[in-house]
Amino acid sequence: MANIVRAAIVQTEWTGDKESMITKHEGFARQAAEQGAQVMCFQELFNDAYFCQVQDEVHMDSAEPVPDGPTVQRMQALAKETGLVLVVPIYEKEDDGFLYNTAAVIERDGTYLGKYRKTHIPHVGGFWEKFYFRPGNMGYPVFDTSVGRVGVYICYDRHFPEGWRALGLGGAKIVFNPSATSRGLSMYLWNLEQPAAAVANEYFIGAINRVGKEPFGSNDFYGSSYFVNPRGQIVGDQASDTDEELVVRDLDLDMIDEVRKVWAFYRDRRPDAYDKLVAP
Repeated sequence: MANIVRAAIVQTEWTGDKESMITKHEGFARQAAEQGAQVMCFQELFNDAYFCQVQDEVHMDSAEPVPDGPTVQRMQALAKETGLVLVVPIYEKEDDGFLYNTAAVIERDGTYLGKYRKTHIPHVGGFWEKFYFRPGNMGYPVFDTSVGRVGVYICYDRHFPEGWRALGLGGAKIVFNPSATSRGLSMYLWNLEQPAAAVANEYFIGAINRVGKEPFGSNDFYGSSYFVNPRGQIVGDQASDTDEELVVRDLDLDMIDEVRKVWAFYRDRRPDAYDKLVAP
């Protein structure tokens, strides 16, 4: 019997306020559950605008504790209602001045399983993230869920192969990469890096990007969300580059074993030869 997981991702536009953004995502989650989805991931900082286009302390006020803040608790109730495993990217406040770009992982019964904090933090025009976020300090956790072992990497992280590999070594079968990525050179990389990471690490990746323009800058977010399999092939069609869209796809996890029997990348690794890669 095939080991099929029906997975969902969603790309949305900024509504103008936090409450309506959360409500919109709750609606998409219910639609995904109606279509038989078992796991779902939202976009980076899902309940907010991508405020990192500017540097303004006022946006720090939107950070919340994880998991004890109101949004994650609301998402726990949503997971229990829909039966979805949820990956919820949010602005996290651990303490005064300790702010992170984080994704909470919630089991289908509403149990909070843990979180991943974005490790690599950019700081260039239109992406002033070091102003808002500390670098992640929790490593690359892999979460045991009812749909299998799930990992998370966030946006700019995807340019760094080390974390992709760490998630694979941790046993991840599906890795979600929620993002806020705008048109330009990154659009070329969007369609190159994640399929390459899926091949190199032999698992499924769900790549999520938001759409539209937002009030804090000129960035035009191009959506184009997709799932990619361990052979580097897009599963079904890629989402629109302009419109909101819910993407639901069947992922055959048996393909992971099939591919790893052909391409034995984990067997043939040479960590004994890689010391200089992590030298200070």
